[in-house]
Amino acid sequence: MTPPFPGPAASPDLIALYEPDFAADPHAAYERMRCRHGALVPVELSPGIPATLVIGYQQARQILNDPLRFPADPRVWQQFVPDSCPVRPMMEWRPNALRSAGAEHARYRAANTAALSAVDQHELRSLVERIASGTIGDFRTVGRADLLTHYAWPIAFRVLSALLGCPDDIGARIAEGMAKIFEAKATEAALGNQVLGQAVAELVALRQQQPCDDVTSRLLSHPAHLSDMEMAHQLVTLYGAGIEPLTNLISNAILKILTDEDFSDTLHAGQSTVRDALDTVLYTDPPLANYCITYPPYPVDIDGVLLPAHQPVLISMAACNNDPTLTLGIPKNALTGNRAHLAWSIGPHTCPARSHAYLIAETAITYLLDALPEIDLAVPAADLRWRPGPFHRALESLPVLFPAVPKASFHLVRRR
Repeated sequence: MTPPFPGPAASPDLIALYEPDFAADPHAAYERMRCRHGALVPVELSPGIPATLVIGYQQARQILNDPLRFPADPRVWQQFVPDSCPVRPMMEWRPNALRSAGAEHARYRAANTAALSAVDQHELRSLVERIASGTIGDFRTVGRADLLTHYAWPIAFRVLSALLGCPDDIGARIAEGMAKIFEAKATEAALGNQVLGQAVAELVALRQQQPCDDVTSRLLSHPAHLSDMEMAHQLVTLYGAGIEPLTNLISNAILKILTDEDFSDTLHAGQSTVRDALDTVLYTDPPLANYCITYPPYPVDIDGVLLPAHQPVLISMAACNNDPTLTLGIPKNALTGNRAHLAWSIGPHTCPARSHAYLIAETAITYLLDALPEIDLAVPAADLRWRPGPFHRALESLPVLFPAVPKASFHLVRRR
């Protein structure tokens, strides 16, 4: 089949977002993009998959607040994309709020918002602290750890599974499927999508038979009367937003604290907070750097650039947050405490779990710094590697060293 509008596929200037060079220094790439293309950049998400990347803050706000011209429904686009395409599972249509528009979007979002709003924030903080304590206990006597795989990921996975009422065996398969999808490799993504679909279907069936006080059970009982298929896809969205991005938010913020001496000094002096570190990271290295995908149903003119019909338009939260027209004349330290970034999106698709993610990440990082105050990177910061991929900003690992704590003498003195 021939796509209904060729658009940037015919351009020789497509910039590949999936190459290791882009992952190694995306901010330098964004700067080159601005010089060459301005705010709207022709890119390639994987070989043969063109898109437009929005790197201008004002243009991003315009698009995100215009769901009529920029709906999130990809069904026409995906007719021309093979199932084997590695980025398709992250972009294809699902009956959920993220990939729908109009009345259906409102219906799905209402159910999700109600289910998430019922989470008790005090209980959530206690849950994170319990999981953090047990996770640190697994490696505190060794004196070294990979905080990505040994701390950030287990916390995100275990907390989310507890909130959704998901048993460990099902949750492990869900996490495996999500990891394969985020890797966006041709040999893995389709398999990950299959594993994920089977596992969330089992979770839905379990909570239909055994309802509890959890997000899944509340979704099932919501007046929206979600079908089994709709239920499964709500859970796909929640897990997709709750494991990989949260893991990377925690690890990227820890990296900021460990490598930025000025910020670390102000943190220890009580002049800044872990929440400030999170917001700084959400400005500079948000865990989902390029996403918020829309698919205009007809060609749309933005600032004299004609965006093709039915081809993806991605918002680069990382680039838009650092748009020179927005930050000109503002010192970098002025970002502390500023939450005008686009990391949670804006408009009808604003993240409904923002307060939960903040609380989980802040609690996890604070607990770690209290438990292991003399923690340092185990390698030079320049030796850390970032995982290639068009969407995420994710480290491959975060190795650290700290004085080993004998099991019998371990105790936690909380900061007040």
